[in-house]
Order: sequence, then structure tokens, then C-alpha cells
Amino acid sequence: MVYCPLMRIAVIGLGFMGSTHLKAWRNIPEAELVAVVSQDENKLSGDLSGIQGNIGGPGEKMDFSRVKKYHRAAEALADAEIEAVDICLPTDQHAPVALAALRAGKHVLVEKPMALDGTSADEMLAEARKSGRVLMAAQVLRFIGAYEKAAVRVKSGELGAVRSALFRRRCAAPAWSKWLGDPSRSGGGVFDLLIHDVDYCIYLLGKPAAVSAAGYENMERGIDVILAEFHYPSIGTVAIAGGWHHPKSYPFSMEFTIVSDNGTLEYSSEGRPLALYTAGGEKQVEDAGEADLFTEELRYFTHCVTRGERPERCPPEESALAVKLARLMLESRKNNGEKMACRF
Repeated sequence: MVYCPLMRIAVIGLGFMGSTHLKAWRNIPEAELVAVVSQDENKLSGDLSGIQGNIGGPGEKMDFSRVKKYHRAAEALADAEIEAVDICLPTDQHAPVALAALRAGKHVLVEKPMALDGTSADEMLAEARKSGRVLMAAQVLRFIGAYEKAAVRVKSGELGAVRSALFRRRCAAPAWSKWLGDPSRSGGGVFDLLIHDVDYCIYLLGKPAAVSAAGYENMERGIDVILAEFHYPSIGTVAIAGGWHHPKSYPFSMEFTIVSDNGTLEYSSEGRPLALYTAGGEKQVEDAGEADLFTEELRYFTHCVTRGERPERCPPEESALAVKLARLMLESRKNNGEKMACRF
């Protein structure tokens, strides 16, 4: 790939994540926003003030006077000036638009989850290899300081073998977007929310041998919860828990506990910073060095594109594996906790 000092980007989709990414792109001088895509005329005018989501503040009004405005993704993909696209569309559109973008010669950042099924994710990987373009899924957890620092401690081996791990993530049912409440389009709470923790398990521990899960789903009441176990032969238990807990009022939270031979790492977004509780009985609060997670994520994608490098920090192969494991979680829950082997 040819080195390019300034990446020209189009943001496709101006919902919650599109708005969030647009705010972050303003912090990256190596990238130039040249186009936005939406079917909503009001949003194309720059008025994103009505947007809501489960984290961060409300949307805002933005100045799109100097960028191109398209109604369809295909129009942006036909624009030779655009080198890369940031796909922030509903989940069921991730794979088809990403495939079209890669075939049009664009570099692709696609919001998590990468796709809704493993076959589509594998097609995206194959197309990226064929086109020679950068493909990266926006698994932003890898760019959060506490999670990144914990991963360094675990993967370095300094804490010894991991013996147990629990990852938990919860929020209100997403009443702000109707498509999210349709599992055929969003994948439900597992694909919208817990895909982060699935990806983080892969990042820390690799692929499990099997997956089992139990839980409850009632979309009309805004409930979609799951408790999944990832079975690793050398680890006592690795669990992922959480989901959607009724609409509107239930607060967002995320946390983890990782038990190893030499200590326990723990973090919670509810006021407990990353800390190591050593085998010797000491508590060591870690400096997570938190920065704007979305800016860090988009800066890294820009770095990969402008330097012609693979996104080793967030490889699409692991994002595709996360999709396959999330699908197994749902299959196991449907089958009353049946243990499903990871035959992929």
C-alpha cells in the first residue's frame, strides 16, 4: 500500500456511534473528514442534537458546510477522493457495506460487531486480503486504559497463570433506536453489548475450547440477559455476564475480575479504578492513563492506513472470532445451556 500523509475519510451513518466518531475525528490531524452519509436530511444539515446512546453526552450540531453529503453509501464508495470509510450503520448493514467498500478500494473501519454471523465475517477477511486494504472492527475496549493495562499485565506473564476471570457489562434496553430491539438486525444484547467482553477474552486468553450459556430474553419488556462460560482447559472458569435490563433508567456499567497465581486484577466503571490485589496481601492501584477511547481507536486506524500496516493491536481475524463465539453463546442459551464446541 502507498504511504499517504493525510487520510481522507467518510463517515457512513449519523446515529449515536456516527456522532461519537465525528467528535473523535476532530482530534486527529492526520485525517480529513471529506464526506458524511445519511438518509436523514436533518442530520445531513449537521443537526445531530437529537441523538441518544448508552454512554457519553447527547448529540450536538456540527458544521458540515465543507464536507460532501451523500444519501447512500454507494455514492460515497464511488467517490475517488474518499480513501477510507467509517461504517456506523445498524449492525445488519455492517458486512454488506464493508464488502462493497473493500471492493471499491476503500480502507474500512466498521463499528462492532464486525458482522452478525461468522460466514459474513470470513467474507470480509477474504475481501480485505484480496483488495490489500486495511480492515478493522471498532472493538474500542482494547483502547480503554484500564483494560489495556490489565491486558499488558496478564499477557506479559508477570502475574502467572490465569485461574479465573469474570467480565460483566450491563445497561438499559436501547429505547433510543428501534432497530436495536430487533435481534435479527442487532443480535440483541450479546452482539450490541457483550461482544466487547467476548473480544477482550480472545485478546487475553485466545480461543476457548467450548462455550455454554444460560439466560433470558423478553424484548417487549426490554430484558436480554445472559451468563456464559468460556471453557479453557487450563483455567478454572471464565464467565461473561450481563445484557439489557429494562429500558431508559438502568445505568451503564462495566467491570472485570481476573484471578491469577500472583494476584487479582479488578476494575469497575462504578468508581473502582484498576487495582492489583497481590498474593502477598497488598493493594496496588494502577495508573490506567485513561485517554479518550474513541480518539485513540480512530488514531490507531489512521496510523495503520497512512503507514500501510496491518491492525495488529485490533486484528480483524480476532473480531471475526468474537462474532462466531457470540453466535455460539446465543445458540447455547437457546438450547438450555448446552456446551458448544468451538469447531472453527
